Amino acid sequence: MSEHAGRARFAAIIEADEKVEPRDWMPDEYRANLIRQMAQHAHSEVIGMQPEANWITRAPTLMRKAILIAKVQDEAGHGLYLYSAAETLGVSRDELQEMLHSGRQKYSSIFNYPTLSWADVGAIGWLVDGAAIVNQIVLQGTSYGPYSRAMVKICKEESFHARQGYSIMMALVEGSDEQKAMAQDAIDRWWWPALMMFGPHDAESSHSERSMAWKIKRIKNDDLRQMFVDQTVPQAHYLGLTIPDPDLEFDEETGHWRIGEIDWDEFWRTIKGDGPLNRERIAHKVKAWEDGRWVREAATEYARKQRARLGKSA
Repeated sequence: MSEHAGRARFAAIIEADEKVEPRDWMPDEYRANLIRQMAQHAHSEVIGMQPEANWITRAPTLMRKAILIAKVQDEAGHGLYLYSAAETLGVSRDELQEMLHSGRQKYSSIFNYPTLSWADVGAIGWLVDGAAIVNQIVLQGTSYGPYSRAMVKICKEESFHARQGYSIMMALVEGSDEQKAMAQDAIDRWWWPALMMFGPHDAESSHSERSMAWKIKRIKNDDLRQMFVDQTVPQAHYLGLTIPDPDLEFDEETGHWRIGEIDWDEFWRTIKGDGPLNRERIAHKVKAWEDGRWVREAATEYARKQRARLGKSA
């Protein structure tokens, strides 16, 4: 297919709200934008295992431990789905890992914050995974087929994660005064970073407009953030917890909750590598990658020998 015919076909697919598939012609910029977004998403799932895995050995009950292990395992699977989807665009898993380890690709800023108490595991499930669901349900309608299909399974599992987190918060607020204080402390520390997960205002995002035009992204950052706020504030009120925002108020005219200004300086510092745990998170990830090198090499060599054996027998 010529480039002219390819562009026409690509434009028709986008206009008809159909899916672009790996063998379809696509602009280089579309491919690069997708690789950037899917890689960041995959990296976030994998790095996001760290703050919760920190509490597996200290979960308060065997049931809570089993649930948390299952959740962390799910996050590893989500990273696998997304790396596999990114590979359909011609980038290798090793390339993606190298770009993450060298700082050329990013992951969600939220995972650079520490988990100081068991209540943080609840706050992550409720707020962080809750924010992820708002964003990822929309991504089921993204224009790239493999990304869209990966999100269907991921969203189902994220729903379990959010319920797990809210269950922890419910148990805490129904417990002792100390446990209630733990829950409030957790929301005080995780509320604003959770709002930052949706990214900067769209006017300040260098990728947003083009992603919207190509239907990679379907809803703007600020609109997604508003959806999250509107669903989460009533949940906090039900728990009896206070949202740490003195400017929070309900707008009767619009039917939306209005929030104060986000500390975007903190957001950009964290994105640029100066968050509370940026260096520790990457150092841990690099160590895990290097420690697992012998497994990858052994599996690759075994597969090579199996192909050679089958080739000789044929």
